Amino acid sequence: MKYSNRLSATRSTTPLYTAFARGIAPRRKVTVSEWADGNRVLSSKESAEPGRWRTDRNPVLREPMDCFSARSPVREVVLMWPIQIGKTAAAQNVLGYSMTERPGPVMVALPAETSMNKWIAQKLNPMLEETPALREVLTSTASRDGANRREFKEFAGGQLYLEHAGSPARLKSTSVKLLLVDELDEFADNLKGGDDPQALLDGRTSAFSSVAKKLYISTPTIRGRSRIEELFEDSDRRRYHVPCPHCGHQQPLEWKGLKWLTGDNQAILSIAYVCRDCGALIDESDKPKLLARGRWVPDNPGHPRRGYTLNALYYPLGLGPRWQELAQTWLKVQHDPARLKTFVNDRLAETWEDEVTRLLRHNAVAERAQPYPLRTAPEGVLAVTAGVDTQDNRLEVQIIGWGRKMRAWTLDYAVLPGDPAEDDVWIALTDLLNRPLQHESGALLPVLATAIDMGGHRTEAVKAYVRDRRIARPMAIKGASANTAPVLGKPAMADVDWRGRYDKRGVRIYQVGTVAAKHWLYARLSRDTERPPEDRLCHFSSQLEPTFFAGLTAETYNPAKNRFELKRNVRNEPLDTWVYSFAAAHHPELRLHRATHADWDRYQRLIQAQQTKTRTEGRTPAQTKPANRTKRPVPRPATSPVGKSDWANKL
Repeated sequence: MKYSNRLSATRSTTPLYTAFARGIAPRRKVTVSEWADGNRVLSSKESAEPGRWRTDRNPVLREPMDCFSARSPVREVVLMWPIQIGKTAAAQNVLGYSMTERPGPVMVALPAETSMNKWIAQKLNPMLEETPALREVLTSTASRDGANRREFKEFAGGQLYLEHAGSPARLKSTSVKLLLVDELDEFADNLKGGDDPQALLDGRTSAFSSVAKKLYISTPTIRGRSRIEELFEDSDRRRYHVPCPHCGHQQPLEWKGLKWLTGDNQAILSIAYVCRDCGALIDESDKPKLLARGRWVPDNPGHPRRGYTLNALYYPLGLGPRWQELAQTWLKVQHDPARLKTFVNDRLAETWEDEVTRLLRHNAVAERAQPYPLRTAPEGVLAVTAGVDTQDNRLEVQIIGWGRKMRAWTLDYAVLPGDPAEDDVWIALTDLLNRPLQHESGALLPVLATAIDMGGHRTEAVKAYVRDRRIARPMAIKGASANTAPVLGKPAMADVDWRGRYDKRGVRIYQVGTVAAKHWLYARLSRDTERPPEDRLCHFSSQLEPTFFAGLTAETYNPAKNRFELKRNVRNEPLDTWVYSFAAAHHPELRLHRATHADWDRYQRLIQAQQTKTRTEGRTPAQTKPANRTKRPVPRPATSPVGKSDWANKL
């Protein structure tokens, strides 16, 4: 009996001695790839080739994985890779190595709860079940044990946290030694409360700043919005160079280097890669030798962040589509922007940018600015409208002049500080919009209609201002939910009493089709690229700030969702106010977008008549100056046509 008790005590203390021995033992010089080759077992649930892991099967993974070895000085790695090339498998190997060879707190972060649950079921659990080395370090494998919950695993020397960006509180509360982030580009722009998820994740390693490591993985999405592209560009930018089997020249495989011959119905008859040095044809059957002899070469050597990018031409034989399949898909998607975007993102690992947006670099648009002063309408301007964007602490206003063929001139851009819930900022807006603009001929042009955004937190304030009608043709607008909506929809009454009857002084709400309006603007801006100044459709003053042009081109079109999406780290109020002013030009009483030659002639005659009247009275254009911008007008009754001059009333 005593012997049995002594044996039980010995057995109970064995794990303690084992853990202690592991802690004081000299660290073995094993890399992540060596650990994976010696320990990792692939499950049929996660791999088409179950069994022992072999890094030689996909050599491009070796260096990125080994950056996370205990003796590697690399602290941060970015993988901008295509789908199905092994980027998640590399992260799994890094995780397994860290649990057994470099223990400490680890976090795996994914964009949403659904993606996290999928990652646990298809990646994590099969790896833990099939790899004995990982089962040995787990504190518990019991499903009801607190140390082995679905989103938390405790192992010898550390803890594994699985989090998603839908839970910002959990992203803020954990300090980790290793951070693994999968599909970074799918993370939301901002979380509830306005926090940036990437910034929250970056802060999780601050407690281990001297030893922490980070891995960011993703296929890219849209240029200007892609987080993974932003990180990759700010890295040493490594590409995998392979030797030409004919001349030995080292080069990265690029999509433009793949050449093929097609027959009937665009069927591919032959395909090969052309060496950029000797021009010899490289057959895909040479790929195993190419990959085995390849090496990662940095474009920006010396940068502390390691960045790695690949494309689908590097798929090992049997682990992804062949070159012929890729080329056939490329031919099929040429006339479908949504499918073409998917191919560019998922197979080429490049960000998507539609043709129009590609031509609209903000600095290129700024270079077209012309030397006309703000609040002075050039000769071609015949009518004026305004658009107002409502923010919690300001109003931003853009005034646009319109001419024949809907040529547009930005005549003014103003930021009016103040809370729209208070009166001061609305008084300033009234003053700004009721002061006519100086025409080049000497006439004065009033603002004929103004569209004011009622979205956000100041809806009632906008409705109250429109109801008071302190300016000509005020319009309360909001963005249409349908992406196919027209630029300006039919108005709907917003103020209804308890019996369902409309308030006589109610507000009409207009819905604006922002997608249609932005397509219209961007198409014109792109056509202006090669035109001389006098033939351009959109004109801008050289007195506008550089931030105006950045904001005007702040969005890019996503064909997969049929909508425009905001680029990162830029504000889009100049674009929004342009769209709102364009919507104001569609006012039912103006309909400038449908104006005929006779309509534009009528506008022209009104300007000429005022010019003649000015000359008859002996005044020069220089003597006809707008009032001081800071002067505040005296409020008038809502029925008074404030803001409508005799010239405007004739319209």
